[in-house]
Amino acid sequence: MKTAISLPDELSEAIDACARELKLTRSGLLAQAAREFVARRRTTPDPTAAWNQAIEKAGQPGEDPASAAFQRRTKAVVRASGRKRR
Repeated sequence: MKTAISLPDELSEAIDACARELKLTRSGLLAQAAREFVARRRTTPDPTAAWNQAIEKAGQPGEDPASAAFQRRTKAVVRASGRKRR
């Protein structure tokens, strides 16, 4: 199927240069790029992979100093309240 599109001159030149480097036609390069783009966009995100990536970047929840201090204070309050009931 033939399609006419408008591209900025610099993008068109970059596409042509890339196609020459890869020994592809301009149409072949654009078709491959479009297929890859559509495939990435259609993939359903994996929630576990997203969570693992977030943990990798930011660390495990509760590992930061403020969280650790809050956990210690909370445990102390719970222990103290348990002693009063007896």
